[in-house]
Amino acid sequence: MNISDLIKVIHKDTNDLDLISARRYIEANFELLEANKYLLQGNAREILNFLIEQRTLGINPLTRKELTILSAVNSYAYTFDVSGIKSMIKLNTKLFVRDDAIAYLNKDAITILKGMGVIKDDEKLQLNQ
Repeated sequence: MNISDLIKVIHKDTNDLDLISARRYIEANFELLEANKYLLQGNAREILNFLIEQRTLGINPLTRKELTILSAVNSYAYTFDVSGIKSMIKLNTKLFVRDDAIAYLNKDAITILKGMGVIKDDEKLQLNQ
């Protein structure tokens, strides 16, 4: 796909509010779009700027698998399945160290994880601000 076709697809996705697809195209062609940033309009440029900022801070986006794990922890917390939460934590300890992962947890999960000592009180306070 050449640059003009890529830009058209990204603009179509952003106009249709399909921001997930637009972000995927931008991430897959990051270097090319960063060099041709001036071709992007509105929301597409904002998505690119956000991704540039995240990369300069050294933050890699969460993968689909990681988001699924966080969703499962939310479900376990909602049903108060502590053994399920413990097994998820045991298998994915690195995920719960990431500050950006905590933002995907619901209040039930945050409360349980805080009680278990997995996350700190400071992280909970940052989410409420």
